[in-house]
Amino acid sequence: MTAAVLAFACAALAVTGLGALWPARAARRGPARALARLGRGALGHRAAPAELDLRIAAAGRPGGVGVREVMAAKAVGALAASAAGVVFGILAPGRLGVLIVVAAPAAGFLAPDLWLRRCADERARRVRRQLPALLDLLRVSVAAGSSLTAALAEVGGRARGPLAAEWRAVGGEVALGVPLEQALAGMAVRLPQPEVAALCAALDRARRHGAPLGDTLAGQSRDARLALRRRVAEDAAKAGPKIQLVVALLLVPSVLLLVAAALAAALLDSGGVGGL
Repeated sequence: MTAAVLAFACAALAVTGLGALWPARAARRGPARALARLGRGALGHRAAPAELDLRIAAAGRPGGVGVREVMAAKAVGALAASAAGVVFGILAPGRLGVLIVVAAPAAGFLAPDLWLRRCADERARRVRRQLPALLDLLRVSVAAGSSLTAALAEVGGRARGPLAAEWRAVGGEVALGVPLEQALAGMAVRLPQPEVAALCAALDRARRHGAPLGDTLAGQSRDARLALRRRVAEDAAKAGPKIQLVVALLLVPSVLLLVAAALAAALLDSGGVGGL
């Protein structure tokens, strides 16, 4: 109980300090801008974490968030989880309450990281599904006489999804004067999948050595399909034990409970009839 009270006092002081740092006009400028201002206050003049920025880029910058917004969300999440942890810690018995009070701030602080990870995984899955078909369209466009940059922009403009958006971005950057190899390297950073890295490397080799782009794209499409097939097989193999676990722990006990309830009802009815 004493530890829970002390943790509650720490959380209250932290909330008070956060209120002192919170800008007076932040609420009128929208939650994203308010989080950005809070993140600037939290980071001060220190440089933004580069690794966090890469993870945000890999997630596709959902909602237009940046490093400062994520850092502010982590701080707010830690404070909110601390307050909730104190409440549940007081209600929980014995050492479990102390454990909840201690673990709640860490869970709230790491929640935005988990959200970014889920967004990045979903984006990577969509990219892997799109890559073979878009590579075929890119190969057809190049075979029709378009340059690689124009073909990337054209295919990206006709398709939807994260990979198409990245190809449109590459075409736009090259049109503004960015070298193609630099634009492809930026796409590989924003899409940190082995298939995309292999594609960028193959395109760079074809550009430097003058290899036919059609053959290069055909090989990359074939490799992307094989990689997608292998990954689907691996996911299916991993899903089997999970399904068995769900069946063993949830479905079978629920069926047994229904059978037991039916038997109990039948026994009670038979006893009641015999008594009469």
